[in-house]
Amino acid sequence: MSLIVAGVDGSEESKRALRWALAEARLRGARLRAVYAWTYPFTAGPGYMQPLDPDLQGSLQKEAEHMLDEALAEVGTEGVEVERAAVEGPPAAMLVEAAEGADLLVVGSRGRGGFSGLLLGSVSQQCAHHAPCPVVIVPPAR
Repeated sequence: MSLIVAGVDGSEESKRALRWALAEARLRGARLRAVYAWTYPFTAGPGYMQPLDPDLQGSLQKEAEHMLDEALAEVGTEGVEVERAAVEGPPAAMLVEAAEGADLLVVGSRGRGGFSGLLLGSVSQQCAHHAPCPVVIVPPAR
């Protein structure tokens, strides 16, 4: 059975991409892997790096899983076998890794980043350049 990977970050752009990926998975009879990547906030400076707090790390993981579940519930997954993956790491790198062996990687053109005037966000751009499979970048609604 083929596999489609979709990047999710909770933004409207990523939900639009998730809907597109689900529709494509239904058409192909494919499984869907929805990936939410998060990074641990830390402070570093010359000679100093904040140690990882296991409690904070656990709560961030749970929050990522919750946001992923909310996005999937909002778009509806009927008729598609869905695998959920909330992973710690840089979003583009985690999506490229999750797309290993996949038939397709689907991302929104922009996510939660702060530069709304850009045509493509850095994650979608990096995925387009480095993914091991074809990439669909879903444009914003007009």
